[in-house]
Amino acid sequence: MTTHTHSGAHFLRNALILGLLTAIGPFAIDMYLPSLPFIGANLNADPDKVLMSLTAFFITFAFGQLVFGPISDILGRRLPLYFGVTLFIGASIGCALAENVEILIAFRLLQGLGGAAGIVIPRAIVRDLHSGVEEARLLGLLMLVFSVSPLLAPLFGSLIIEALGWRTVFWFVAGIAVFASLLGLLFVPETRSAAQRAETSVGGMIRTCGQLFTDKTFMGLTMAGSFAICGFFVFLANAPFVMMGQYGLSPVGFSITFSLNAAAFFFAAQFCGKLGARFGLRALVMPSIYGFTAAMVLVFALNAAGFDNLYLTMALLLLGYGCLGFLLPTSSVLALDSYGEAAGMAASLMATLQLAVGAVVIGVSGGFINGNGTAMTGGIALCAVATLAVALLTLRGSNKQTVAAE
Repeated sequence: MTTHTHSGAHFLRNALILGLLTAIGPFAIDMYLPSLPFIGANLNADPDKVLMSLTAFFITFAFGQLVFGPISDILGRRLPLYFGVTLFIGASIGCALAENVEILIAFRLLQGLGGAAGIVIPRAIVRDLHSGVEEARLLGLLMLVFSVSPLLAPLFGSLIIEALGWRTVFWFVAGIAVFASLLGLLFVPETRSAAQRAETSVGGMIRTCGQLFTDKTFMGLTMAGSFAICGFFVFLANAPFVMMGQYGLSPVGFSITFSLNAAAFFFAAQFCGKLGARFGLRALVMPSIYGFTAAMVLVFALNAAGFDNLYLTMALLLLGYGCLGFLLPTSSVLALDSYGEAAGMAASLMATLQLAVGAVVIGVSGGFINGNGTAMTGGIALCAVATLAVALLTLRGSNKQTVAAE
């Protein structure tokens, strides 16, 4: 890892810039969702074809990270990052100008690919700059910036669409990407040295990939994080039908419940650095998993027993997703701890696996939940139990040292 000394102001500046670069891809998802019916009407497209534009984005967004991560280890961080962001900007403009749904789908494929660079390379930059507690602290700050997307983007997207039309969403995300890339070019230097790049080869990357797949700790923590975030994805995909159908909430009421759960996650993530400095990061993982699992199993048990009170359900979901906010940054740091020289490959593989598992779980859960709160909480609880099982298998008997304060 390259050694860097940063003042508090530089630390926060990096968090803001890297957070904005990380958020451009999610902005293109969250702001876009309210526009789907308008796109269908405007382009005379069936709903299935319109949804393909969303699926296309997810495909390249997930697997593009396996491309940009390793390339950033070989060529350095800046060139692949800004190539990807430039591709994202151009594709966003193409989406805004699309005259039919087929062209929209094609540009969404390119947009997702460009957005993948913005997700995976900033995480590798964080690993270049810091390790241990400081890495967890910076990841937590990135999540704070990143949290703007699920908290505000759907509502903001709806307002833009109502006032200016769905095409404006793509002009807006292109503008955000331009702004973030300019800040990055001005203030974030290359963090992978020429010597480190020279030591990296394609053959070495293939060997590293094989090493990652056979590393019990890396794969275990990655899969534990995958199942944990799937617990939120199940809520994300099904809560609109449950909250507005079963509980009778208005769209605004649902937006509040969604924002509260997302806020619990991102608020808790801000304390990872301080708690990690005091207790060690490994000491945070299992308590957060136990809390996450207990809250989600309890909310399912109460719903299954007929106690499906909205306020009680929300309170337990908030508790569970708060624990998730402790779990994900710490498990990511621990998983990447031994791969400072291959941070791009490791971070990209982790992100791709988590998104791929999440996509499968969302697809499966949608087939049996059908707006039923008990089924939704059951799916969330199942993800939590899987998280606990994988973590127990992964951390039991591990001889890695606890990552403590630097």
